[in-house]
Amino acid sequence: MSIRRIVPDVQSKHLDASRQFYVDVLGLEVAMDMGSIVTLVSPSNSTAQVTLMSDDSSAILPQISVEVSDVDDVHSRALSRGLKILYPLTNEPWGVRRFFVADPSGTIINVMCHITGVPSE
Repeated sequence: MSIRRIVPDVQSKHLDASRQFYVDVLGLEVAMDMGSIVTLVSPSNSTAQVTLMSDDSSAILPQISVEVSDVDDVHSRALSRGLKILYPLTNEPWGVRRFFVADPSGTIINVMCHITGVPSE
């Protein structure tokens, strides 16, 4: 199992203003915009990314996303250690398989991998 990238997930009450900051000041480009989630990427290094999330205090939101080669393996290891899964292992309609787990400090981690041709569960 390998780590493909680690992306900070920034919660924002002002998503449009945050997007403009990362684009206008830091020079990042919008790679994905799903309305309440925007992923920005460096034009010179595609693994240098920041994800902005609309701050909805009623939702469990991760602070870090970790893309792995085998999310099922990581999920199994988390379960075998008795860790609490905060969002179940799910195939999402936008092409990722993911789950949320908290590290010992309480940081919520979105562990995910990209998938193709797999229907959402």
